[in-house]
Amino acid sequence: MPLNDERPASTSSGEDQGSDVESSSERCDSMTSASDVDCSRESFTSDCSSKHSTPSSSPPKTVTLDEVMDCARELCNLRLAHEITVNHGFHLESVNLPQNCLCKVVRDNLHKAFWDILESELNDDPPEYQQAIRLLEEIREILLSFLNPGANRMRTQIMEVLDMDLIRQQADNDAVDIQGLASYIITTMGKMCAPARDEEVKKLRESTDNIVALFKEIFRVLDLMKMDMVNVTIDSLRVVLQKEGVEYERATFQNILDKTPGALNHTTTWIKSSLEELLSATNPTEQSNSQGKEQRPLPGPFTVINNAFLHILTWDYNSHPLPETLMTDELRLREIQQQLQQCQAVNEVLLIVYSAIGGAIQGLPSLSDRLKKMTSVLLDGMHNPHFKMQEALEDISAQICSELNKSLTERSYPALTPALQATLTGQICSISQKDNSIRTLVEERVKLYFTTLIFDAKPQTKLEQVPAGLTAITPELASLGAKFISLVKYNKTVYGPFYADILKKLLFSNSPPAPTEW
Repeated sequence: MPLNDERPASTSSGEDQGSDVESSSERCDSMTSASDVDCSRESFTSDCSSKHSTPSSSPPKTVTLDEVMDCARELCNLRLAHEITVNHGFHLESVNLPQNCLCKVVRDNLHKAFWDILESELNDDPPEYQQAIRLLEEIREILLSFLNPGANRMRTQIMEVLDMDLIRQQADNDAVDIQGLASYIITTMGKMCAPARDEEVKKLRESTDNIVALFKEIFRVLDLMKMDMVNVTIDSLRVVLQKEGVEYERATFQNILDKTPGALNHTTTWIKSSLEELLSATNPTEQSNSQGKEQRPLPGPFTVINNAFLHILTWDYNSHPLPETLMTDELRLREIQQQLQQCQAVNEVLLIVYSAIGGAIQGLPSLSDRLKKMTSVLLDGMHNPHFKMQEALEDISAQICSELNKSLTERSYPALTPALQATLTGQICSISQKDNSIRTLVEERVKLYFTTLIFDAKPQTKLEQVPAGLTAITPELASLGAKFISLVKYNKTVYGPFYADILKKLLFSNSPPAPTEW
């Protein structure tokens, strides 16, 4: 049975996608306490009739190269559809290759050879039009590709003016009006282009370059128009995918799973690890007393899944592969994790400062904002492999001490003593150590914040309710919390049936799950 009782009629993207997905997930996430445990066995022992509701199990088989290629195409389509659905700002842009790039050198040389041949042929006496005809034929196909299915009049006109057979006959008699054809092409482009390209088309009309340079510019603008057309298509697909995206992603992933039965191995390990953590969290004394008397209650399925998602916030991408069901959101999840870690570091620094200095700097929001901004700027890039964290913390300490001394003297307080500055510097630099008490405290409270959100039926109402000690980063936590919960809810909606099947096997198999090796 799926983790979500209702199939959503539509989905949206980014932080806004939660509105539709939330409606189908609220009922599920609210069943995480006693009712979660009570209903879990009943929910996960029933069979599902729909193929896409429960992943089919396939016997081990040899995967052929064709099947691998099919899976790669399916995965590419899945990633693209997911990106269009969840990212409202997703669009394609022209790639500007660096000057020393081999691809750019090869491309530029090929283009130069083409245009040199065209110029040479047109300058012959009499002119040769073989290259020009190929060019006009390509332009005709591009213009036709821009037309809507019902634009029959424009299609007929283009076919008549750019009639290749007629142009070949004219070429044989040296009667091709190449300048007139270029003028017609530019006029047609003006009728088809987006408003943003009107200025480019105007420049083409006013161009006084020779015919070869003019056609170069025509192709450049046509490339821009092709990119515009692709992005218009993406926008139109987004409307469809927001209604059908969940079913499409689920069906596509099912096709991948049918061809490669091991496509859920990492997801199974991820969920299994969460289950083992919850099982081991039971008091050892309670476990020994309960042996032989009654079976220890199993954690509910939603508890297991929510706990698994909390692990993603601290996921070690270098050591463990991400679950397959989260691969389409890997970049977004990494970004959330990195921003969260930076926010935590900023909060740790501020906690140390206010704990060490005390009342002399309390109640000064402008000072707090300056210290926060200063720390955040100096920690930018902290996830870069070449970032020197210890040096950055020393710089932060020096800047903070300077800012504090300035603020204190302006308000007739004594400046910080050298001993206090040294102590403050040492405490700030110590947050780079994993066992630092302030760091541990902040990480635990951040985890508590996200735990509250992920287990709450209406997390949007709790975004601003941060635990004590995290007030300084409330806006950042609220923003990251909204993004994370939105991704989690959409992911549950799409992959809930697959999680349900895995959990049914783990929770209600005859033997308890074997320990997971990481």
